[in-house]
Amino acid sequence: MIQQCTDTVFLVRPAAFGYNAETAVTNRMQKAGALPGAEAQALALAEFDAMVAALRSEGVQVCVASDTRAPVKPDAIFPNNWVSWHADGTVVLYPMQAVSRRAERRREIVDQVASDTGFRIARTIDLTAHEREGRFLEGTGSLVLDRVERVAYACRSPRTNEHVLREWCEAMGYAAEVFDASDRDGTPLYHTNVLMGIGRRFAAIGADCVAPADRARALARLAASGRDVIELTRAEIEAFAGNLLELETWDEALGDSGVVVLSATARAQLAPERYARLAACADSVLAVPVPTIEQLGGGSVRCMIAEVFR
Repeated sequence: MIQQCTDTVFLVRPAAFGYNAETAVTNRMQKAGALPGAEAQALALAEFDAMVAALRSEGVQVCVASDTRAPVKPDAIFPNNWVSWHADGTVVLYPMQAVSRRAERRREIVDQVASDTGFRIARTIDLTAHEREGRFLEGTGSLVLDRVERVAYACRSPRTNEHVLREWCEAMGYAAEVFDASDRDGTPLYHTNVLMGIGRRFAAIGADCVAPADRARALARLAASGRDVIELTRAEIEAFAGNLLELETWDEALGDSGVVVLSATARAQLAPERYARLAACADSVLAVPVPTIEQLGGGSVRCMIAEVFR
């Protein structure tokens, strides 16, 4: 049986978290703050450690890798952009737009995750050569995967190249659903996973952000999967409500179950009706506060989590 969700993840504990002016060119969700670097790092570490503890308390298996101090990697806390792990034993390495982020791809992390989680690597697909041609595809930031229906949803952006997407789909046996999506100023959304998330029984999407020419087609494909399609508002997307992820857990009373993970910022912005629909599609909802990471990094809890399908 094909799994949509996994009970195993890995996260990278940052060594030098902070605002990255290079990535802010395409990520309008980043906001420069007045925090000194040491204070930003300390706050991000506290948020990171609390999130790891919260995930483990829900029964999720969490592998933590440590960032290295040199070279400085302000976005190392977002590992899902450079690697993905698949149930057939495939590991994919991705081409990333920002030069400052490419040092995040470290073989020792791949080896540690494989060892700690028992993942047996059958093949590695290395797409990083596309960086030389200025083509990028930033992992499950660029890709939101319906693993059951084998559909890869992707919004075009400077970080999501359709040519590389098609190559990924051919190698992995997925169909591509490509669309344009933008913020309220008309700027392309930098990653698909700030716009939408797919769980076992729901698909949440900022429908108003999707270009009118693409909207009906994308919504119809999501609805055809049989999930409850929850349309999020622009304000909810701006509060990272689209940056959510369902994980498998185990509960003494419930047995195998699912938990939807999102940020406290997103939970506070979600309208009661949409939150109720989301909660009805899972066994529990975990809201984790990561305000420093969201503000300076422009990403939220889903960006911090790299799934491992064993």
